[in-house]
Amino acid sequence: MSARRIVTAEAGEHPDRRATLLEVVDLSTRFRTGRGVVHAVDGVSFTLDRGKTLGVVGESGSGKTVLSRSVMGLLPSRNVIRSGHVFYEGTDIIGFDQKRMSRVWGAEMAMVFQDPMTSLNPVLKIGTQITESLRHHLRVDKSDARDTAVALLTSVGIPSPEQRLDDYPHQLSGGMRQRVTIAIALACGPKVLFADEPTTALDVTVQAQILDLLAEQQRERHMAMILVSHDLGVVAGRTDEIMVMYGGRVVEQAPTSVLFNDVKMPYTEALLRSIPRIEHASHQRLEAIPGRPPKLVSPPQGCNFAPRCRYVQSKCLEETPPLVPAGDPSHRFRCWFPVGTPEGAEALARNEAAGVPVGLPATAPPAAASGATSTASAHTTEEP
Repeated sequence: MSARRIVTAEAGEHPDRRATLLEVVDLSTRFRTGRGVVHAVDGVSFTLDRGKTLGVVGESGSGKTVLSRSVMGLLPSRNVIRSGHVFYEGTDIIGFDQKRMSRVWGAEMAMVFQDPMTSLNPVLKIGTQITESLRHHLRVDKSDARDTAVALLTSVGIPSPEQRLDDYPHQLSGGMRQRVTIAIALACGPKVLFADEPTTALDVTVQAQILDLLAEQQRERHMAMILVSHDLGVVAGRTDEIMVMYGGRVVEQAPTSVLFNDVKMPYTEALLRSIPRIEHASHQRLEAIPGRPPKLVSPPQGCNFAPRCRYVQSKCLEETPPLVPAGDPSHRFRCWFPVGTPEGAEALARNEAAGVPVGLPATAPPAAASGATSTASAHTTEEP
């Protein structure tokens, strides 16, 4: 079987999905722990076409990384419950065992991990780590693999690539280590690249270089990419579509331009308000989202974001909002009182006029208000 064509028409194939490179349908991932079952990813669906970029945005703990690992099947073998469908080129790979998935990893799907210092093996030379996947998937000999590794390091902007092949990870700077992880991920020409917080712990200048490098490699290879970040500013000009996650769920999803021009979900608005802006006065206090993300072992009743939301009403604490389309059918959001609507404006005005704290609706009766305060407190003062 060819290393470049590893997914064939087998049981589980969905013939109507061949036009889309990757389609995820109602994907859920749960972990059994000593404290209970953690609902890390809860019913996520999206599609990704060839050459396109999807941005996945949210705070730490929102489910972004687990989603990426769930799609690729990079999960522990024990105490994990995964359900839903992952169609790759028309084939549902959700049920593939590790042997079959090993043909997918690197050759069809690859990942650039958050921290290159922990994702690179500290006791193996850079050249060994790059050529390993080349020799496994493409069956090339040692000499050809080394030549390809030099070309890869050159393509990602590593100076003196022949010399760097014989270096160990600790001999490289943080930016160079991240370039090496990108070279490893691109080695076998994957069709889908997951970039999981690829600029973590890098200074601003190097961050821009890494993001530009990913964009350049994507264009040259006509590769689809999922760019995971906690920063909407990072994905603003580098994605075709954005999916905002909170508490393991998708809370807003739209083409990038539509999302920034017509925000609906209060959580998305809060993320935008927390971005530092050049026009702000020097030393102006940055806006932060109050409270903490929900505990995914025992998420709050109703909307997960309600305890931290300035639009919250009694209904938000009682009923979970569905993911519904906005005026643009490609724009979906999950909120009872969306931003930019009369209902949202009225809810915000009531809360501000009453001077109530975040997470406590002004319209709640005394008994409900007491319960809401307790709920908000539980999710803003305890560790998630």
